[in-house]
Amino acid sequence: MGYWWEWASATPPALKWFPPAKTGLIAGLVVAGFGLAPVYLAPTSEHLLGQYGLLKSMRIYGIAFTVIVCGLAQLLVNPPPGYVATPPTSGSSPKPLAANLKPAQILATPTFWVLWVIYFIGSGAGLMVISSVSGMAKKTMGGAAFVAVALMAIGNAGGRICAGLLSDRIGRRWTLMLVLLLQAALMFAAIPATGSEHSPKFVIVLVAILIGFNYGANLSLFPSYAKDLWGLKTFGMNYGILFTAWGMGGLVLSRLQQMLFASSKNFNSSFLTAAILLLGGAGLTLLLRPRTPKSERTVGLVPVEGARS
Repeated sequence: MGYWWEWASATPPALKWFPPAKTGLIAGLVVAGFGLAPVYLAPTSEHLLGQYGLLKSMRIYGIAFTVIVCGLAQLLVNPPPGYVATPPTSGSSPKPLAANLKPAQILATPTFWVLWVIYFIGSGAGLMVISSVSGMAKKTMGGAAFVAVALMAIGNAGGRICAGLLSDRIGRRWTLMLVLLLQAALMFAAIPATGSEHSPKFVIVLVAILIGFNYGANLSLFPSYAKDLWGLKTFGMNYGILFTAWGMGGLVLSRLQQMLFASSKNFNSSFLTAAILLLGGAGLTLLLRPRTPKSERTVGLVPVEGARS
């Protein structure tokens, strides 16, 4: 639950201060912080557990997070009434603002459910593999496996920023399709790369970084889509509902990965299954049609901005 409300609290104020043309970039910058967390939390947790044990370590984290997060939260403010973000100066025409839709309205649209399924696939397939990266790295890299995990986290954060920026330039739909196709290709490439104990270490690290990069891209694209489609007024609730796809994807597909590994004793079947799902998700992006004058009168059926073809 905490994972959701932190995003829902931090992202809307940030987006309100900037023009629609920068939605993807701003959303990517905000959520990149979450992707970088393992870089410092993993070694910090290892140190605390070694020094103080589980219970004391949890108390230290609880106190630290309460002070730091609550303190920084006081800096989150919405723009004053009547504030209008300065449009970009590149000469491009500003994008239209989305209507502010309520949760009941978005649940009644086909676009919501298409996005939900794509999010379920993109996040769940990524988590299928990410949950196993540490084990794969240990088989090849031994005690240095934490390097692959840390670099994957850096790739995760970088993917959120780059995908958000790219989606502002070429549109959400094409960026999302590209991300899913690249992730599927990585799954196929990972089968030979991680199937041998003699694989070069840099190959394992590179695969981990790229998988983290593409997985992280989902977490900036879907908040941007939610803002484009349904507006900022109820963004927190609307994205929270869409974000249930992330939770269900992690629950269902991570469990599937465990079952596949138990039956095959390797990760190949997990990679293959994830690749097939991702190809299906890429195909579903074709249902996210660009906005037309006729569809502007039909609430929520198609993207309002950034999802143009």
